[in-house]
Amino acid sequence: MQELSFVKNYKENFSLRTSFNQLAASTFGIQFETWYQHGFWTEKYQPYSFVDNGKVVANVSVNLLTLVINNEEKQAVQIGTVMTHPDYRNQGLARKLMDRVLENFSQVDLIYLFANETVLDFYPKFGFTPVSEVQFSMDYSHIPSEQSKVRKLDGSKPDDLAFVYSLAAERISGSKYFGTKGSEELLMFYCLMVFNQDLYFLEEEKCLVIFQRENTVLHLYDLISKEKVGLNTILHKIADESITKIVFHYHPDDNEVKLDKQPYQSNLFVKNMTGVTLPREFKHPNTSQA
Repeated sequence: MQELSFVKNYKENFSLRTSFNQLAASTFGIQFETWYQHGFWTEKYQPYSFVDNGKVVANVSVNLLTLVINNEEKQAVQIGTVMTHPDYRNQGLARKLMDRVLENFSQVDLIYLFANETVLDFYPKFGFTPVSEVQFSMDYSHIPSEQSKVRKLDGSKPDDLAFVYSLAAERISGSKYFGTKGSEELLMFYCLMVFNQDLYFLEEEKCLVIFQRENTVLHLYDLISKEKVGLNTILHKIADESITKIVFHYHPDDNEVKLDKQPYQSNLFVKNMTGVTLPREFKHPNTSQA
């Protein structure tokens, strides 16, 4: 086998991007072409790959974003799309790519990732430490409120996507305790590929809400607005009398409600580069997870 070539940040190379998508589809069942074609694959997402004869055979991707931790902004790299073609495994390719990433981004505050169950012993070799998360929830009893204009958006329509992107680009962090900023491109991946029929804009509050209903449970994934909106205000307008429980897939910091919490297994690994003090209990927002 000939020596492999190293390439990175090649999103405008059609052949390599196509090969990258093929490997992602066969490994994880996902593809990034729709995301790219809508213009949401920016310089914040950088694949680091080995290529053999024009074919991407191993990859570690870098996501650049800002974490808001205890009301302070920290520069972070989230690693994702770690994959190796089956014919090229057990050659140390992922290790070599990880070494390049860590060398290139040694100046950030935090580098972190969400690991697959099969490789939990891999990342501690690079100085990553497992960190536990919690999931917040609350019992809910519906309180009637003034009717708010709720506009359902369609994640398959370019105009709606452009509206969501413009709002997300100027959003405040979903939490002052643990949230993200500058991650609107990651959010748009979810709006395109996961929650394209779960996007609701509350016109009076000027807030985009991403949620799903599961019987009597409402799963709240994100609140996206330019200014703080009270959580109770939102809940009264999206949860009807059938809802008895709210599950939060981010870290709510609203003191209007009484929150319950339970351990949440996410296989989060963190390499703390500058000694950042993490909250004792927190939840990384799902819509910013690579």
